[in-house]
Amino acid sequence: MQAQGPVYATRPEVMQFADDLASRRDLDPDWVRSVLGQSRYIPAVSRLMQPPTQTFVKNWRVYRSRFIDPIRIAVGVRFWQENQEALERAEKEYGVPAEIIVGIIGVETIYGRNTGSFRVIDALATLAFDFPASHPRASERSEYFKGEIEQFLTLESRRGASPLEALEIKGSYAGAMGIPQFMPSNWSKYAVDFDGDGIIDLWNSPADVIGSVANYFKAAGWQRGMPTHYPVSFDASRLDLEALMAPDILPTFSVASFMAKGAVLEGAALEHKGLLALIELLNGPDAPTYVAGTENFYTITRYNWSSYYAMAVIELGREVAWRIKQ
Repeated sequence: MQAQGPVYATRPEVMQFADDLASRRDLDPDWVRSVLGQSRYIPAVSRLMQPPTQTFVKNWRVYRSRFIDPIRIAVGVRFWQENQEALERAEKEYGVPAEIIVGIIGVETIYGRNTGSFRVIDALATLAFDFPASHPRASERSEYFKGEIEQFLTLESRRGASPLEALEIKGSYAGAMGIPQFMPSNWSKYAVDFDGDGIIDLWNSPADVIGSVANYFKAAGWQRGMPTHYPVSFDASRLDLEALMAPDILPTFSVASFMAKGAVLEGAALEHKGLLALIELLNGPDAPTYVAGTENFYTITRYNWSSYYAMAVIELGREVAWRIKQ
């Protein structure tokens, strides 16, 4: 059990926030006060949000091994086989390949096996009202999580949850919920009833999860039929690595401008019509891995701002897809 601080009902500014929220959203103020007032400060949540105290050396191979492993692949194969119709329908309707959807769900929660152990309202309240002051964007992040509290309490109130039911919902230390780990605001904007039963259920309905992930990616800019990345090498005689790395993972270069700075593309990459970014994946003391990321690679990072995360999603989905085709 996680260590807990006092309930937030003891904080006048939090109870004032509850009253203002209830008024804005036309919610029962006693219900909002009950839920938010019984939430507690969780020291572990605050620690997990603090900047690292020492330099961390990224290693793509180590990161990859956490997600592309035999157990996760086997569970992914079973998930794909059991939900093939929904995956095919989502790909047809939203243009997002089944392997990307399967990769996301596998990386996030091992297909629902690990959806988080923190009470969502505790996590959100801790990050809204006690975000670590040492973080360079503490004020901005605090406001973000206040918005997530508003979305969470609105969702729970409108589905008729009792205060106890709302209090007991579990998720990640950041307040992400369900099999796809949607934040409350994303649940409100992108979750869909893909199985047609009249209820959006991202905890127990694989079809709703599949449709919602696909809908999220379509809204984030996924382009049907576009690859996520291409192999890339370099012409050392004209390589301007600093210029290629300057935009980070944001696709900025046309094929021509990319190659003019010393990147070497071959095959289908030469026909790419969109923009590209040079993606660098560090391998600890060894040479980095590089790929040319497309706008669809960038779209995957809208789910989690990390090129390592995006590549893990892609490679897990490919591994599962390869085994499905055997």
